[in-house]
Amino acid sequence: MKKIKSENRILIMLAFFSISMGLWENFRQLWLQDNNFTVTGISSIISIGTLISVLGIALVGKYIKLDKLNKFVIYALIVKFINVLVLLYLNNTRNYILINISIIIDILAGYLITTSIYPLITTIIKNNTIYSKRKLTEYLFKDIGILFGGILIGKNIIGILVNYNVCLFISAVFLVFSVIVMFNIADNKSQEEKKEPEISIIKYILKSKLQMVYIIFTFIGNISMSTGLGLKMLTFTNYLGFSDSGATSYFLIVGLLADGIGILAFKFLTPKNDYITITIKFGIRLIAYIIAFLSNNIWITLIAITWSILISTAYEDVCDGYYINDVKNEYQLAYTNFRYVVKYLGDATGVFLCGLMYKMGLKYMFGLSAVFLIYQLFISYYLIYLRKNEKVNLQNNEEQINQS
Repeated sequence: MKKIKSENRILIMLAFFSISMGLWENFRQLWLQDNNFTVTGISSIISIGTLISVLGIALVGKYIKLDKLNKFVIYALIVKFINVLVLLYLNNTRNYILINISIIIDILAGYLITTSIYPLITTIIKNNTIYSKRKLTEYLFKDIGILFGGILIGKNIIGILVNYNVCLFISAVFLVFSVIVMFNIADNKSQEEKKEPEISIIKYILKSKLQMVYIIFTFIGNISMSTGLGLKMLTFTNYLGFSDSGATSYFLIVGLLADGIGILAFKFLTPKNDYITITIKFGIRLIAYIIAFLSNNIWITLIAITWSILISTAYEDVCDGYYINDVKNEYQLAYTNFRYVVKYLGDATGVFLCGLMYKMGLKYMFGLSAVFLIYQLFISYYLIYLRKNEKVNLQNNEEQINQS
């Protein structure tokens, strides 16, 4: 691997890790259900794991420096691998306390590794191309992991019935590959001296109305998405009548189509008016969710879910790109960590609410999600208004300076 550039080695590691994540996360809810966890219990443990991950990301952002990030990722991968072995042992033991602890560690390690990948790459190279490669690698190889699971689950291979625990074992094998690759990546220092932040990231965000509103948008948006789709495997297998392999195939196909739609939307199908773009992304989803709630029809609900996933990767440049790139370089790392904290807090809240609504009935998941979508839609419009006003004010200031 000596001839492979360090940034590409990290992407290779990410590919193995993403296959492992896609293979295991796709069946984690069903694995827990097979271990006699209730839907409420599953949503609660995922929410708790996500909340603890939020704390972990904050601590990593504060105490782990960029030059130590390489070793940190190696340790996190090893911890996740050992924890997967523990989960393999705990299967069908009814040791619920240890299973809960191991699931929390699994979620925590996964989030810490995922959020550390791009900052690790920036210690070697930083540009839009490598950022796009990082996102594409994660999305594509997670889908490959889902594909492996869909093909293998329920099959009898060399006398072994492939169940959820076997998929967990295969996930562990890919984790070993990712650890091996990480050991072949040398520590790197940043290409250039970076300006130190003068104030904390919270103070930095509070100084900007645009950034404050965007953080609220991120929080509300992730609550909305997770309230409707936070337990999607359980929803598909228990409510919509899909088999586990059928649900896996569905998510794989729709996920790949969503990636394609995201690329096409970025290159060819983005309206010139940002308000129209936001309406396409969130407004149509809102209407679909409201109809699903009022009709309580399985087919309409399936259409609403499909549209929600298909449009999820589209127009990220309009919804997120401007506000992220607006942050000064010296605050980017701290801002990235803070944004992930808010994002995962929203996810945890949404999954918890999803579990509560799941018990009441399928339609209530999408009814409550629609309530949050209303707020998300109007906050999106307000962000565009703030952004355009900010741009006008900057232009006016430049004209005044030129005139003087």
